[in-house]
Parts: sequence; C-alpha cells; structure tokens
Amino acid sequence: MKKPLIIQTDFGTADGAVSTMYGVAYSVSPDLVITDLTHDIPQYDIWEASYRLIQTVSYWPEGTVFVSVVDPGVGSTRRSIGVRTKTGQYIITPDNGTLTHIKKMCGIVEARVIDETINRLQGSGESYTFHGRDIYAYTGARLAAGVITFDQVGPEIPVDEVIELPVIDATYDGEKVRGTIDVLDIRFGSFWTNIPRELFFKLGIRHGQRVEIMIENETRILYQNILVYAKSFADVHVGEPLVYVNSLDCMAVAINQGSFARAYNIGTGTSWKLTIRKAPKLVYENI
Repeated sequence: MKKPLIIQTDFGTADGAVSTMYGVAYSVSPDLVITDLTHDIPQYDIWEASYRLIQTVSYWPEGTVFVSVVDPGVGSTRRSIGVRTKTGQYIITPDNGTLTHIKKMCGIVEARVIDETINRLQGSGESYTFHGRDIYAYTGARLAAGVITFDQVGPEIPVDEVIELPVIDATYDGEKVRGTIDVLDIRFGSFWTNIPRELFFKLGIRHGQRVEIMIENETRILYQNILVYAKSFADVHVGEPLVYVNSLDCMAVAINQGSFARAYNIGTGTSWKLTIRKAPKLVYENI
C-alpha cells in the first residue's frame, strides 16, 4: 500500500528544482500522493528545517514518508540517512542536524544510512550537487511506494549517532522561566520559544494576568515590557502584544494583527533568549 510522500526544501519554486524532484518520485510510481511541507526554508537554514519537521511530522499517518533537503554540505562526506520516528513516520534527509527537534521531541527508534549503490537515480552517478533529486526524492518515493522496505534503505546505525544541532533547554529557577527563541511564525510575525507550557505554568499565571518579558541577544536587552498572558489573539486589542501557548504547546509572543518580529527586529537561534516572570503585583494586579 502506497504512503503519502511529503517534501520540504530550501529551493523555492522560482525554478524547476522542486518539479524535478516530483518528476523523479512519479517516475518511481505515478500513483503516489505527493504534498509539499514547504519550499521556503531560508537558504542553508538547517535549524528552521528541523523545526518545520517537528511542527508537522507527528500529525501525518503512520508510514508517511518525509523528504527534507536543506543541504549546504551537498557532495561532501556528510551522510544521507533515513529514520523511523517513534510515531511511525519516515524521514529521508542529510545527516546534518535536520533531525534535531524530531530526535529530541518526537523520538527516533531506527536510523539507516542510505545505500547509494541501490537507492540512487540511474544515470546520476557523476552528479554531486543535486542529491535532493538523485538520492532523497528517489529513495523517499521508493519507500513510500513500497518498492523497498525501510530495511532496504541501507545499513542500520545507532540512533545516538544521528547528528544534532546545539540546543539549550528551557529552565525555571523558582521565579522566572527562560528559554530560546526557536523560530518565527513567518507570515504573522510572532515568535515561538522552547519554553514548554508546563514549565511556564510553574509561575502560577492564569489567562488574563500579566507577565514581564525580557528579550536578549547575547548580552544586549532588546525588549522589556509587561504583556497579557492570553488564551487567544482575540483576548487583546488590535496592536497589543501578548504571550500565548502555540500549537506545539510552547510559549510564544505576538502582536494582535501585527508582526512582533518586524516591529522589534527579533531573530532566532540559541543566542536569542526570552525570560518570563510574573508582573509586579503592586502595579498590575488588584490587591
């Protein structure tokens, strides 16, 4: 039985690269159902590729095959791998950190190095710059179509060997929670952190109450203010900032019908940190 094939790249859609990958997949089986995750990952941004996978993978049925190609090291000694997640999906990708969030938050139960002597598009042996077409789309399509089993992707490797990008865990010190700004909600300009809802709840904050947030990049404080902890955007006025729980059950910051990231030039990564604490009671709460 054929499984869905989901493709993610940093290629964009201005040229034929993505269409070529589709063509390779359909040449394996014209009955495949292929869907795009996104092709708008910023060029070479492995971190964002990793985050978009964790945002998406577990919501697809068991057996779904994902192909993710954000590959600044194409043609180098970096490995090409396939993994099976704890929830039963497969991901075909370079072993360059793309699986960081999947490994940490979803779980990987099996990993295999792609055997390119078998799982490589015929006639592409002298090309080393388009593995998205020649290896990943081809292998992903063969797996999704049932032409090969996962065992036939290649030799198994220890899950512990799958490469991860550096991650800083969120913390709670009895007074405040602190984490990193992991990714932007691109279209709407909110930013998502790695602070889990349950960690935030240790502050004892309820919907409608106010929190003090501080945003830092390295040693610079870029923003500090008092915001409402809201259930949804409709809980605050248009143009008002808020803290809320995002779709990954982590804390996020936004402006209702505005772009927080654009307004305050917010970036992402482990150098961007958010601290949240309960707002001073004497000023913002009724005694």
